[in-house]
Amino acid sequence: MKRASGVLLHVTSLPSPYGVGTLGKEAYAFVDFLHRARQKYWQMLPLNPTGFGDSPYQSSSTFAGNPYLIDLDILKEWGLITDEDIGTDWGDDPRKVDFDLLYRRRRQVLEKAFSRFHREEMKDYCREKAWYLSDWALFSALKDRFDGQPWNQWPEDIRNREPDAMERYRQELSEGIAYHSFVQFCFDVQWQQLHDYARSQGVSFIGDIPIYVPFDSADVWAHQHLFQLDEAGNPSLVAGVPPDYFSELGQLWGNPVYDWQANEAEDFAWWRSRVLAASQRCDVIRIDHFRGLESYWAVAFGAPDARNGQWYPGPGMKLIRALQSEGLGDSIIAEDLGFLTPEVKKLLSDSGCPGMRVMQFGFEPMGDSRELPHNYVQNSVAYLGTHDNDTIMGWFHNCPPQDAAFAVDYLGLNQQEGFPFGFIRGLMTSVANLTVVQLQDLLGLGTEHRMNLPGTTGWWTWRSLPGEITEQLADRLAYYTRMTGRAPNPKKR
Repeated sequence: MKRASGVLLHVTSLPSPYGVGTLGKEAYAFVDFLHRARQKYWQMLPLNPTGFGDSPYQSSSTFAGNPYLIDLDILKEWGLITDEDIGTDWGDDPRKVDFDLLYRRRRQVLEKAFSRFHREEMKDYCREKAWYLSDWALFSALKDRFDGQPWNQWPEDIRNREPDAMERYRQELSEGIAYHSFVQFCFDVQWQQLHDYARSQGVSFIGDIPIYVPFDSADVWAHQHLFQLDEAGNPSLVAGVPPDYFSELGQLWGNPVYDWQANEAEDFAWWRSRVLAASQRCDVIRIDHFRGLESYWAVAFGAPDARNGQWYPGPGMKLIRALQSEGLGDSIIAEDLGFLTPEVKKLLSDSGCPGMRVMQFGFEPMGDSRELPHNYVQNSVAYLGTHDNDTIMGWFHNCPPQDAAFAVDYLGLNQQEGFPFGFIRGLMTSVANLTVVQLQDLLGLGTEHRMNLPGTTGWWTWRSLPGEITEQLADRLAYYTRMTGRAPNPKKR
């Protein structure tokens, strides 16, 4: 990874008149912003359908695209919907996504588009994507058929994927299967067009893979043997992390953990498919909770919190080598935050993947944190904060006064430059090959604009407003990008 910089902004956080950011004109405008700002990368959160708590890290499919990201104006250009079909009731607050409203209304519009679509146009697509789409579309149609019940509450024959039941339901639910296939077709066509445009502007995409998938997902239903489930089909152990910076109770994610022996017996085929599919959508992939590949924290199913768990061995370099055999070794970022043991550090070193540094964690007076820029290494990706952190201005106003004073002294912050860009300058002058800044920090926004607070619900709703992402902001970011040797073509602009 060459010296460069990028911006973290999930697609849902783009402006749009339809309640959520999409793959439409504002996404293209953001690519133009990044190009003008001399940024190499656009980092996003997982692009899959959102799940529990509207989190992109709790998706019912690790392969499918999020229907909310499909742009309605593009569907209108395709002749599939009208302004009357779209309507105007998409929420009252342009700063927040109303996921409840989206859940109720978005499908109505997509079903209208499907009713006017010539299915012959997606025959080749469905054949090409059958390796995941056949399970995903059937799973989605079954969820519709059984009123959203988890798959382990379905009738036993289809819960266990008995061949006769699979064939019977495929015939019975053929219309629903076709609809869910159409949704994926729309997503992939729009995504590919956006990705092609970004590449033409010299902008690459950084995607994100959560280490775990939810229990009630097409992935677990279709590959039950790859997870630690009991005889009733429930998880025997669930994932989380012990008490940490974010929560004294730990974080109880509740996802089933992998049966790594079963995965290894298949040469990690599902994981290889997973990362390969993500790499076809994005140019670089961040693996969330990378330390869980060395050892993972798990607690008994039904535990009230994550405190009373234990560490279990992960697949380590066996999985990394399997991914490298697919040519993916140079396109992975390891999210190595959290409790880092010597074993985790060795796995990161052996993998060759760049790890992460978060400058916000570093400002402890009289300390010498690995998160301070003078301790960064070249093979790393440095952030002011991730989607799980407060904004940098929120942190600055809420942290202990001695931490704020240390940040001012360390970075030489001053009112003339402005504190958000003083932090950004300090990050970008580091030796880390890649630096990434959240859009909220470029805009100098406070705590109320953070994307997520781990261990709590009600987040993921933040959106930028029309007119906030300006050419003036791009030019200022370009100035710092050129100054710190991160611009693709430093002599331009």
